[in-house]
Amino acid sequence: MKRLLTIITIVFGAFLSITEAQAQENYRALNLGFGIGGHSGYSRYAGRPVPVFHINYEFDVARNFTLAPFISFYTYSDSYNWSNDNYTYRETVIPVGVKGSYYFDELFDASSNWDFYAAASLGFAIVNSRWEAGYNGDKNYFNRGRAVFADLHAGAQYNFSRKAGVYLDLSSGISTIGLAFHQSR
Repeated sequence: MKRLLTIITIVFGAFLSITEAQAQENYRALNLGFGIGGHSGYSRYAGRPVPVFHINYEFDVARNFTLAPFISFYTYSDSYNWSNDNYTYRETVIPVGVKGSYYFDELFDASSNWDFYAAASLGFAIVNSRWEAGYNGDKNYFNRGRAVFADLHAGAQYNFSRKAGVYLDLSSGISTIGLAFHQSR
């Protein structure tokens, strides 16, 4: 896990040090979102959609292409019957990674108020599972997701002004709706 964290930190540093290429439009933004879902199959053990908080910082790296380091957070609690007793557990999941997006604004001849994109993200999930005192069963029963994940995204953003907009990001992992705050447009 430490080796994976070190590799991702080095990759993020390399991406941040790249001189940004001039794009037709500047997509640099801080994106804050709420949504439902879960990475690596963790939410499937909750048996229901779980609410998620998501934040990323998107920056241009090439014409119509951005990278966005991100971090998300979700937690859920449930009960489990073992040896005719009910026990509760809480699981907290923190996905961390980077999302690469390609914008189709030129292709769609979209107005400057709209942005349309397809994306892929890669990262890992930090997971903490806690069981109620007295539970002596398999404490890894619900912790069977993969630590490393890859997701696909499709999204759209409507910009109210040069500084702010709203977005919808549909994903195979976490789908979110949120606010985008542009650094400069």
